[in-house]
Amino acid sequence: MYPLLKKVFFLFQPEKAHSLALSLFGFARQVPIVGATLKKSYKPLDKPVHLFGLKFKNPVGLAAGFDKNGEYIESMQDLGFGFIEVGTVTPIAQAGNPQPRLFRLPKDEGLINRMGFNNKGVDFLVEQLKQLRKRQVMIGGNIGKNKVTPNEKAVNDYLICLRKLHPHVDYFVVNVSSPNTPNLRELQEKEPLTNLLKAVKQENSTFEKPRPVLLKIAPDLTDGQLDDIIDIVSTVGIDGIIATNTTISREGLATSSKRIEDIGNGGLSGKPVRDRSTEVISYIHRHSKGSIPIIGVGGIKNALSAQEKLNAGASLVQLYSAFIYEGPGIVKNILTGLD
Repeated sequence: MYPLLKKVFFLFQPEKAHSLALSLFGFARQVPIVGATLKKSYKPLDKPVHLFGLKFKNPVGLAAGFDKNGEYIESMQDLGFGFIEVGTVTPIAQAGNPQPRLFRLPKDEGLINRMGFNNKGVDFLVEQLKQLRKRQVMIGGNIGKNKVTPNEKAVNDYLICLRKLHPHVDYFVVNVSSPNTPNLRELQEKEPLTNLLKAVKQENSTFEKPRPVLLKIAPDLTDGQLDDIIDIVSTVGIDGIIATNTTISREGLATSSKRIEDIGNGGLSGKPVRDRSTEVISYIHRHSKGSIPIIGVGGIKNALSAQEKLNAGASLVQLYSAFIYEGPGIVKNILTGLD
């Protein structure tokens, strides 16, 4: 069924197709007979993973960026995801970058996006989480800064999001690695990142039940920068790393250079980042002597690519781009293959 639907969805601009597909699925699951069939078809497999003091029902999660505003959590958990990461969310709603800003690379099974943290703001996300009728999975809150906030004041944006989301999510992800917010990646440098994570950890500790805090990093970091990340995470004492975000590299693509030039700037995800993200996971795992828990993301489309990340040192995995190309059965297929 999905190969046929994909042909239809791919007739639309990617961002429009994304909204259309989610709306159609949300509507379908409300029809009793259809909804029951869908839930049976994509029934989650029980492969619990204990990490960060939490119990994940299985190791396959939905990466941030797919459901920025927490509007489709119930639909996504029906597809079998073991955890769902919402966001990236910012204190104030923002439109993001001008459209078009999301592009498919079918020959490479990849996507290029320059969304720019478009979201409806943290208050909207909180209301969505409050209204959840059935919560069956762990939910992570991916937090960032508004575009208009200068880097020297960025910490305030992260703390605002943490305070408001704290009662409603199971873990936090500090996102300083998106290439689509001007100067954001400068926060990955050692001094500003240390200060940011210390502030986040301190604020988190004021709550009765602190949440695990993770850092999401770019695949474009050098070995020296990865060494700094390992040192910062260990010194500050946050709970783990998500490796990796999208890449600004365009090496080795089958898509024509003319098409890539026409698309312009943005973060590349999907199959093209698969090998590099696995390399980063392996590097962190080896050089930290396995002391830093890792969620692996980048180019996961089947059990083999998921197992690569697990073998490299990840404890959980996430996907996004392959969901577009493979369809709603991907989670069950991966979990069945991991058997």
